Amino acid sequence: MRECDPNVPRMLTAISPPQPVPVYSGFDYVAVDAQRRRVYAAHGGSKTLLVVDADSGKVIGQVPVGPMHGVAVDPVSGHVFTGNGESDSISEVDPSALKVIRSVAVSAPVDAIAYDPAVNRLYAGEDDGTHLFVIDTKTFKLVKTITIPGHKPEYLAVDPRTHEVYQNIANLAEVAVIDPVSLMVKRTFRTPELTNNHPLQYDAGFKQIAVGGTNGVFSAYTTAGVKLGQIAVPRFDQCTLDPTQHILACGGGGGITRIRLNRGAAPTIIDTTAVDDGVKTTAIDPSNHRVWTVWSKHDGSGDFVQGFDPAP
Repeated sequence: MRECDPNVPRMLTAISPPQPVPVYSGFDYVAVDAQRRRVYAAHGGSKTLLVVDADSGKVIGQVPVGPMHGVAVDPVSGHVFTGNGESDSISEVDPSALKVIRSVAVSAPVDAIAYDPAVNRLYAGEDDGTHLFVIDTKTFKLVKTITIPGHKPEYLAVDPRTHEVYQNIANLAEVAVIDPVSLMVKRTFRTPELTNNHPLQYDAGFKQIAVGGTNGVFSAYTTAGVKLGQIAVPRFDQCTLDPTQHILACGGGGGITRIRLNRGAAPTIIDTTAVDDGVKTTAIDPSNHRVWTVWSKHDGSGDFVQGFDPAP
């Protein structure tokens, strides 16, 4: 019997049936705390942070926060940061106690957020706006409001080595690079093949920025803005990177599409797993490569969370 190549990813299979989530209301971003075995999702319409067991897939609870979009985990404390949409605020949640412990007001609605634990700094994009808010997570105070080019910042990612921030600018089809010292835009580069930039991830191992548009194009760029190649994909909303395998899990087109990043070359599609038309965001558990997604059924029949493992 031939052994499986450990470098070849295997098809995804569900770990259990979809788990129902109380209150039909819709979801946004998802995050995994692999160390503490938890999955978190912004359950926007119900104004709660969903807490799920990362081993069983069972719903543990929902924390009242506000109408949420962005979610990020502090790997040290295990606390969860939330970008609170129309509440114009950012919160810190203790998921064990199931309560909000701190919040800070900003001047506009918040969409995606990204956390740099090395410098205790949280970046939060203004929803359909022109600003990036910077929060010091030690004091939990706003330290800078950065004006970005264009409007409608979408997803963003932090370079763990340089601490630069790569921010998608949807209406300009470009990526803005934020300097971590001056907290200003230091340069931008165009992604002209993309329309309405949405997903963005940074692969520190390959030093690549993976970025997609809503026009069914997905590309890889160097940090200097040199294009490495593009592929045709379903329409994605967001993607998540498994840095241990250089694999992305992207939500959209009725399910989860996995994409492999390649050093110095264009990405390639691995496979697509059908789930539901409502799927748009994912998260990956790097400890076991499990992919998580959440969705609301378009017929209004319910909200669900589900985990998928590479098949044995």
